[in-house]
Amino acid sequence: MRGPKLNEGATYAQLREGERHGTKATAKYVRSSAYKARVVLDLIRGLPVHQADQVLQFTERAIARDIRKVLASAVANATDADSGAFIADADELFVLACFADEGPTLRRFRPRARGRATRIRKRTCHITVVVARMSDERLEVVRARAEGASANASANRRARVERSRQRAEQAKAGVDAAEADEAIEDAADDLDDETADDVVATPDEVEGFADVEDEASDDDASDTADEESAGDESDGASSGSEADASPDHQDEFEAGEYPGSVLPDADGNGPDTHPIKGNADSMLYHTPDSRYYKVTKAEVWFDTEEHAEAAGFSKPGTQKDED
Repeated sequence: MRGPKLNEGATYAQLREGERHGTKATAKYVRSSAYKARVVLDLIRGLPVHQADQVLQFTERAIARDIRKVLASAVANATDADSGAFIADADELFVLACFADEGPTLRRFRPRARGRATRIRKRTCHITVVVARMSDERLEVVRARAEGASANASANRRARVERSRQRAEQAKAGVDAAEADEAIEDAADDLDDETADDVVATPDEVEGFADVEDEASDDDASDTADEESAGDESDGASSGSEADASPDHQDEFEAGEYPGSVLPDADGNGPDTHPIKGNADSMLYHTPDSRYYKVTKAEVWFDTEEHAEAAGFSKPGTQKDED
């Protein structure tokens, strides 16, 4: 047990004088262990009643609901003027003491293996909450804190309202400025349209425009002829380049170490006269009709299959089966 049981600590002399330590409320035979109840009671001991109620409201334990009911009952007892137990208003009360005593234990049994049984202990407890009036000094401190909190809340609310008002004014000013700019642009467009309608071309100006258009058409025709001649020249040049890329350029590939083989260029390509790819790692060669021909990176290119087999390369097994 934590904390003194102040409701039971009065002596006979104090009882004769009528001295009271507070008003209590008790809930008996609560179906929970005293250990679980004491964990929650430690949270509210010494707190004002309204603050203790908030703590119990947001405590995630099932026993907190029962303790909250006991606290409400104690407050109701202390504020009841008809029964003669009135101490003070609810705002002036605090939790003077709270404790949980063990109640009777219900014993049950659970069947187990080989005819045995296991005992089940269903605990109960008695919860007691004692409330009393706060001292004048503490009451002044609590009220000052409450007033300060309310004042701060009011000041914060006024500041939030002022910031919202300023943001609204800024947004309105931005909208007004945008509308003014749009109005200026519309007025300028209307003025340009009116100026264009007022301008009328004379017959001499129309003839001048026609002459300019004829000259432009003649220039376009000459440019087209020049482009066609340039195109013919480029076609001739391209055909010449294709001719240069013919077998005369096959000599650019370096000859390999095997007969009838050449080494690939910097891009890994081979000449048209050597279509067979040879893989030096696997010692396999691939013909253009092989399924792995495109994905194979050739280290050497052969002109015929006979040269590839003479060099020690062989055809893949799957291609042999297909053949």
